[in-house]
Amino acid sequence: MFRGRFSLEDLAQQVVGGFLLAGPFVVTEEVWNLAKSMNWLQAGVTVCLVLAIGYGTLYRADEDREADEEGHVAGIPARFVSLVAVSYLSVVVLAFAFSAPAVFTDSSPMTTTFKAVSIGSVFSVVGAATADSVF
Repeated sequence: MFRGRFSLEDLAQQVVGGFLLAGPFVVTEEVWNLAKSMNWLQAGVTVCLVLAIGYGTLYRADEDREADEEGHVAGIPARFVSLVAVSYLSVVVLAFAFSAPAVFTDSSPMTTTFKAVSIGSVFSVVGAATADSVF
């Protein structure tokens, strides 16, 4: 599945960076209040932000890395797939580990949780991509 220069060490760096920046946002009441007030268009914009920040950090900010030189999963660079997965999963894992949906949601917990995860993932992708690019 993973060919090219992407390795387990790169994945570990992404996980550390993703969790590091996701943590403070998962347990912040303000993030959950923002999520409650967001519409679906705004949630979609945050998903687009995660994708743009991740791709830009991996392949535009780092001149030594080329997406075409790495292994691919369904035509998408494996490093990018991993980055996006880590960015969202780290927020989801922390949200449920800290019981944040139960604490911060009352009505439509799944909708609010999705939106809160989309907010947290904007910050998580910054940490994950930076850790992957720097080390």
